[in-house]
Amino acid sequence: MFRKIPWGRVCSNILGSAILAFGLYNVHALSGVTEGGILGMTLLLRHWLGISPALSGFVMNAACYCLGLRVLGRGFLACSALSGGCFSLFYGLFEQFPPLWPQLAAMPLTAAVVGALFVGVGVGLCVRAGGAPSGDDALAMTLSKALRWDIRWAYLASDLIVLALSATYLDYKRLILSLLTVVLSGQVIGVVQGFSWKGK
Repeated sequence: MFRKIPWGRVCSNILGSAILAFGLYNVHALSGVTEGGILGMTLLLRHWLGISPALSGFVMNAACYCLGLRVLGRGFLACSALSGGCFSLFYGLFEQFPPLWPQLAAMPLTAAVVGALFVGVGVGLCVRAGGAPSGDDALAMTLSKALRWDIRWAYLASDLIVLALSATYLDYKRLILSLLTVVLSGQVIGVVQGFSWKGK
């Protein structure tokens, strides 16, 4: 399955997954904010309905990947398996070490911005190469192609819906930081994804 993926796209998916895992572990996880998309929805369902994120996340991610396979084809599934697998491996590796910048826990605004940059660049490299490291990315790629939207607005639409629902239980400070990080990361993803890709 992977032999048909151009080498440049393989490298981009691996590098993007590494950057994403590094940012989520060392920066983004310290910001104390929620997420849009599927992760934010799992937290919402846990808060109001008591449904475990392990179950709801699996179901929603699987649905997004199935939708992506239908719209984007088998090449999408191969690249997504590569990027998603590499993300898990890199995150597991980074977990073996303490966070590099623990002081960011006391600077949620800085952590939200810097974390969003890592997420934007990492996911952007994967998406540009045809991979989706998470169900959120699969959904955004599917909406972008099916509705002919710029991928930045596909990310923003799904994130804003979830954040609006999250306003039912989040305090306004965390909500503002969450909005900042998802808007910024979505815009960065769009910029990185928009670069011409010569490996296609």
